[in-house]
Amino acid sequence: MFKKCILGIIIFVFVFSIQINHTYALTPQSSLNYEGIDVSNWQGYIDYEQVKNAGIQVVYIKASQGTNIKDAYFDMNYENAKANGLRVGFYHFLTATNTEEAIEEANFFVSVIQGKTPDCKLVLDYESFGGVAREEVNRIARTFMERVEALTSKEIMLYSDLSNARNTFDTSLAEDYDLWIAYYEDKNNLVNIQTSWNTYVGIQYTDRGSVNGINGSVDRDLYTEEIFLNENSEIPNNNENEFPKNTESIEYTVQSGDTLSAIARRYGTTVQELVDINQIQNPNLIYPGEKLRVLTNSTVPGTEERGTGSITYIVRRGNTLSQIARAYHVSVQHIVEINDIPDPDLIYPGQKLRITESDVTDLSPVDNTIQVYYVVKDGDTLYGIARRFGITLNEILQYNDIPNPNLIYPGQTIKIV
Repeated sequence: MFKKCILGIIIFVFVFSIQINHTYALTPQSSLNYEGIDVSNWQGYIDYEQVKNAGIQVVYIKASQGTNIKDAYFDMNYENAKANGLRVGFYHFLTATNTEEAIEEANFFVSVIQGKTPDCKLVLDYESFGGVAREEVNRIARTFMERVEALTSKEIMLYSDLSNARNTFDTSLAEDYDLWIAYYEDKNNLVNIQTSWNTYVGIQYTDRGSVNGINGSVDRDLYTEEIFLNENSEIPNNNENEFPKNTESIEYTVQSGDTLSAIARRYGTTVQELVDINQIQNPNLIYPGEKLRVLTNSTVPGTEERGTGSITYIVRRGNTLSQIARAYHVSVQHIVEINDIPDPDLIYPGQKLRITESDVTDLSPVDNTIQVYYVVKDGDTLYGIARRFGITLNEILQYNDIPNPNLIYPGQTIKIV
């Protein structure tokens, strides 16, 4: 009888433990009632009237990156989204490697968004760690968010992929800040997923979305009502928090004799950008008195010498953007944005790429012999791995003989470069 009781207890504990192991789930805080997108200058000019008519209710807009990169389309995205009745939020892409840099980036982020009125919580996009230890990553994230909260009196939350939400960010961070998660598999089935968070307020479920009014693909999101700020007052101006910004939006009045190419050269932009953002039907036909929206210094043509604020790198055979980015300690997205590269997988020998020196600590040459490998962990996706290492999904597929991009397994070794 005693043995039977012991056996029964063992069976009960075993079954109960199995049930416990299958009760993990990452769920929305409330119903996912709000259709959203998140955008940057990667999308170019956006027709927000069409976006609104397509059913989009929320748009998160990239404001800044690092300590000196203001997104070229930030002001325009904000004004046009607001004008069409969309609810807006702002995010910053963090590149800090210590808490001092995190404070500098927080100050810069706030200097970019001051004077504007967000409807949604501010967001820290922190996904590139540069070899920083896990404990320091969490300190950096908390330092940035606390500083932004102190300067703006606005709530802030964290954007993260599943792998980092599980393995990098700790529970103390999860207790204080909401989560916006990137998860590209079945967005309705996050059962048996264990992370530092139990709930999320937003889910980015694809980076290949299609929305009327946007050329090309765009990130698509679903949000709960907790995404919204309790009050949507203007971000206060702080004269002590002024930073020089590499991009400003101005209104230019066409003068007699002006051409688009001359205006583009004057303000460090391109004819195509002027055409896109002003919806010009005939680039050869502008007239005196016409008002044009101009993004100053969004791209800078030509070659500059070192010491003038930038360097120019000439692509060599066999180079990839990820190699160049690592050599100069910047992100792939940074090079893509300031060089207006339409396809990150397509660069060619002899091509000149601008790299801002403010982000450069060691101008070492690219070493084409370097090879990096990554061992897949539970919960990883190829897209998440690509974002972590600052390369594209196509680059990973090129380096590895992977028959199904949606099927990788823990312990698998993947060549990064």
